[in-house]
Amino acid sequence: MNDVPPEHGVGPYPDGEGAWPDDPRLDPELLRDGDRRNVADGYRYWRHESIVADLDERRHPFHVAIENWQHDFNIGSVVRTANAFLAREVHIVGRRRWNRRGAMVTDRYQHVRHHASVEEFVAWAKAEGLPVIGVDNLPGSVPLETATLPRACVLVFGQESTGLSDPMREVAGATLAIAQYGSTRSINAGAAASIAMHSWIRQHADIDAGHR
Repeated sequence: MNDVPPEHGVGPYPDGEGAWPDDPRLDPELLRDGDRRNVADGYRYWRHESIVADLDERRHPFHVAIENWQHDFNIGSVVRTANAFLAREVHIVGRRRWNRRGAMVTDRYQHVRHHASVEEFVAWAKAEGLPVIGVDNLPGSVPLETATLPRACVLVFGQESTGLSDPMREVAGATLAIAQYGSTRSINAGAAASIAMHSWIRQHADIDAGHR
């Protein structure tokens, strides 16, 4: 039985240094040693800063925010999904520190901004002209499944245990709820963020581009 875990990524560029492409985006160390990073195949051997620059040219106009008053462990998952769906930025509202393990290093490629308070976050959103859209199963919420999401907006998620804080509920221009059919009161924030972001993708993104 083979207990050696499989290697991901690619090894050194084939045929040695003489065969390396003449491309300033490529990293000589990765070409020499191989690229085992968690990146799409199209970015193999690229420098980190070249990947970020390329992503910045294509980012979608939606943002994602998550409240972090109790050191929420879902934030890493939210950051990883935001990277997959190419969100403009992820905003951490509350505590600055968060568990990066769940992000699987995608936070290196995803812009993450911190706001110490709801008031600071709202001031930023107003200055950018972005509507704040809460996502929580609250009385009076509009079904996410039938809602039309603004193209440019901030989707906001609350803590795992309590959902959106009262101050965040008050400033949200709309609150959307995800349809549920089982016994649990809510799904975790990471799953909710994935569903909401994908709803935005279905309404506004180039679907064909996401499958290339």
